Amino acid sequence: MDSPVIELRDVVALLGNFPALAGVDMTVAAGDVVLLQGPNGAGKTTLLRLCAGLIPVHSGQATVLGVDLAQHRSSVRPLIGLLGHATMLYDDLSVAENVSFWGRLAGVGDDQVGQSLARMGIEDLQDRKVRVLSAGQRRRTSIAATVIRRPQLWLLDEPHASLDAEGRDVVDALISDAVASGATVLIASHEHDRVAPLATRTITIAGGTAWPELEESHV
Repeated sequence: MDSPVIELRDVVALLGNFPALAGVDMTVAAGDVVLLQGPNGAGKTTLLRLCAGLIPVHSGQATVLGVDLAQHRSSVRPLIGLLGHATMLYDDLSVAENVSFWGRLAGVGDDQVGQSLARMGIEDLQDRKVRVLSAGQRRRTSIAATVIRRPQLWLLDEPHASLDAEGRDVVDALISDAVASGATVLIASHEHDRVAPLATRTITIAGGTAWPELEESHV
């Protein structure tokens, strides 16, 4: 049997002295598309950032893509694509330069930049500085910077935010294509009706804990 892509056992993560994750148990298999639902402040974003190696494990056991996050959390970062609330873009660089930057960090050549921009419908913006973009254009650029990385694990925090109807459909197609190519996807979203049809499972996060009795399977 293949090892889980994500395996969390009694994981606690602190934001300051506050336990934003308070003993999470969760297993995610390769090819899963998991919808994380729950109220604001429940711990969904913290969970994604922990899986991305950006927040340390205070206690418990956490393994992502075979990496022990308690020991080597920086090692997982080249393998994942995190789309968060912040754009992680450089305002003084162009759209193409930003996407190229993130691609190079993942060892992807500049020959893939055009394809990533085209996938998000922003090839006509490639020479425009990020600082002059609309919120929707920035979001599309951030997604293109995730696409070019070809991550094994996609961690998406409200991926449809700031997008028009066409952009939201593009995101849905990207998720389906990523899974078809062998990736695993976690999506934190309040848009249950939109994301649930894409998901294989829904996990409720509340009070910094994943509640297995509230888990839904869509298979």
